[in-house]
Amino acid sequence: MKRRVLSVVGARPNFMKVAPIARALEHFQAHIEHAICHTGQHYDYMMSQAFFEDLELSQPQFFLGVGSGSHAEQTARIMLAFEPVCLEWHPDLVIVVGDVNSTIACTLTAVKLGIETAHVEAGLRSFDRSMPEEINRIATDALCNWLFCTEQSGVENLHREGAQPERVFLVGNTMIDSLLAAMPKIQACSIVRQLGLEPNRYAVVTLHRPSNVDDPVQLAMLLDVLAELARSLPVVFPIHPRTRQNITRFQLEGIVQGTPTLLLIEPERYVRFIALVRSAAFVLTDSGGIQEETTVLGVPCLTLRTSTERPSTIEYGSNMLVPPERQRIWAAIEQMLQTPPATRGIPPLWDGHAAKRIARIIAEHILHVA
Repeated sequence: MKRRVLSVVGARPNFMKVAPIARALEHFQAHIEHAICHTGQHYDYMMSQAFFEDLELSQPQFFLGVGSGSHAEQTARIMLAFEPVCLEWHPDLVIVVGDVNSTIACTLTAVKLGIETAHVEAGLRSFDRSMPEEINRIATDALCNWLFCTEQSGVENLHREGAQPERVFLVGNTMIDSLLAAMPKIQACSIVRQLGLEPNRYAVVTLHRPSNVDDPVQLAMLLDVLAELARSLPVVFPIHPRTRQNITRFQLEGIVQGTPTLLLIEPERYVRFIALVRSAAFVLTDSGGIQEETTVLGVPCLTLRTSTERPSTIEYGSNMLVPPERQRIWAAIEQMLQTPPATRGIPPLWDGHAAKRIARIIAEHILHVA
């Protein structure tokens, strides 16, 4: 009888992390049946379905459709909807990825049902507990049976927190697996030309962290900076639904409407977005995953936060941590334009084979089927 593995996705970054694992587990399909559960934490076409197509990820066997809400509401709805899936399908292992509400909600549900759990991207720490993602990471790692780390800092954090060494594995980064696998499509993508941009002559921006977009004064300041920057070079801003809603709610449309070279566009599907990033002069972001992607692509990245849970992107890559204050942002932009941060390489095991390592560990050490 085949052993069953259930992978959970809920938000856009999760798809890039699970797609390579799904492909890698196909090598063990004689012994392992793999299914995907999409919680629907983020669900519109561009934020979800298009990513399945770009990543050649099979459709989820289970779709929970929980939608948005407060952290408590969303986490509770996911738990209520995920429990019947576990009781119906009886997985031997639940894989959770990243640090979103789906991650901790499904971990809690599976663990309380006595199901083994594995966390992909374990051990990352910003040491900033005001970030909801940090709480999700800490709680998920404390509960999961098996911990797969993208970088050495994750291993060290878990050991310091008392994780059993034999349950911690440094495997590399499955998000980079997806990036490298999609590179032929990315290279062939024409979005830069379609938007009338010149390679290396524009910036890309993403903003969605509550600390940056939920406060009207902070969001207004950041939009002012972007509008001023756009007078020097085009700024492409694929705008997160949360950020767009807040621009309207705080009546900040005037800042962005008066600058035609500040291009607010809808969230792009994966291949088109990475093609934009790949040809940018630099990126301004408060995202976690984009720090990793720019590291591999060699694109300068200014992370508008006071901390990062991905220190390897600074140690190896072209990422700079910039407190999101007007003067500091401008100082960092000017410094970067004069002397772009040197890329010192790519973190160990970010080689496109992380998912194969994970699948082999699952088959050999966790499920004992190979």
